Amino acid sequence: MFTIWKMSLSSFVYFNYPLTEAIKRTAAAGYQGIDIWGGRPHAYRRDLSEVEIASLRRQIESEGLAVASFIPAQFRYPTCLCSPSDKIRLDSIAYIQDSIDTAANFGAPVVSVCPGHTLYGQTKEDGMHRLQDSLYKITSFAAPYNLRIAIEPADRYETDLVTTCIEGFHLAESLGQDNLGVLLDTGHSQVVGEPIAEVIPQIYSCMFHIHIDDNHGLRDEHKVPGDGVIDFIAVLKELHRLRYQGFLGAELEWGYTVDPDPPVRLTVERMRSFAEQALIE
Repeated sequence: MFTIWKMSLSSFVYFNYPLTEAIKRTAAAGYQGIDIWGGRPHAYRRDLSEVEIASLRRQIESEGLAVASFIPAQFRYPTCLCSPSDKIRLDSIAYIQDSIDTAANFGAPVVSVCPGHTLYGQTKEDGMHRLQDSLYKITSFAAPYNLRIAIEPADRYETDLVTTCIEGFHLAESLGQDNLGVLLDTGHSQVVGEPIAEVIPQIYSCMFHIHIDDNHGLRDEHKVPGDGVIDFIAVLKELHRLRYQGFLGAELEWGYTVDPDPPVRLTVERMRSFAEQALIE
């Protein structure tokens, strides 16, 4: 029987561990993939040489993992793809391009990007125009690498330009770049009131990746699935119906970084239970 069961983990939750240890623990917890976090101390900008990345890639393969995606460090800081400052915006584009280089060396199929938030006094129209130009430059740069770029909609604390997956879908369509799509983050969608299971078929044609995390509907808490109010069984049922074969990338919050192993393992257990219920009901 076709199954949706395929989990990856953002290495961010192992913030206090070297990437080599994060890889080892991700595999030991039962994940099939890893989402490489592009911040320090893991894989920031030019911190890793090609030789070091090749060594990490061999470790990932030897642990039986696949690289599900690459996640540049970018929410709130240090980038803003819609900045009214040309210097900041162009450096932000260059940072994402550096991340694309790193992602390609890791063999990642997709890189996630965040829309950014306008500054006080900047119109949303201006911010969107600058974001569109940034995305065009980024996707054009990524094309020769055969890498896909996924816009990650977020709540109002992180962006005022692309807050729903439907908005992300229309933005991707408007730019007409085949390698530009949407990243569905269950936590973000819940906070903005987007019906997750219902929106999936509407964006499915360019849904490049999924982040799995839970909350109580008010803030993007990045909790272990089942510790909030998101109906993951309904989400998994819809993914099963559409025969989704990509990864479900667990993205857990900062509070878990002090003792990450228990929530990392619990996430796998909970998602396995939800998947079993989704296939039975």
